[in-house]
Amino acid sequence: MDIYRRIGLVCSRIPRGRVATYGQIALLCGKPGNSRQVGYALKKGLAGENVPAHRVVNAAGILSGAAHFASMDLQCLLLREEGVEVLWTPKGWKTDLKRYGWKNTMEEALELNRAFFSMNI
Repeated sequence: MDIYRRIGLVCSRIPRGRVATYGQIALLCGKPGNSRQVGYALKKGLAGENVPAHRVVNAAGILSGAAHFASMDLQCLLLREEGVEVLWTPKGWKTDLKRYGWKNTMEEALELNRAFFSMNI
């Protein structure tokens, strides 16, 4: 499905050392409110190979997809390797979205839209 290709493209644009939320990715794909579909795509590998899924967190900054990696702490380790601070909380591994969140620009959003159009997705 085209939405999965869009998800893969958006995720590939998340800068190293930054994280994005499932909702942010859904919005950039033109599907606001479809954050669960983003999670499903990443969990099932539908967004393509080599997608940096470790850079995707929930709206609170919790690494909610960590259980779907090869080990429970792999997402945390990958983010730390990129310089993202991740701390253990009672709700699980968490990062500070204000500090490490990807603050995509309007130009980046428009460029993604142009890419979707040119790829016919």
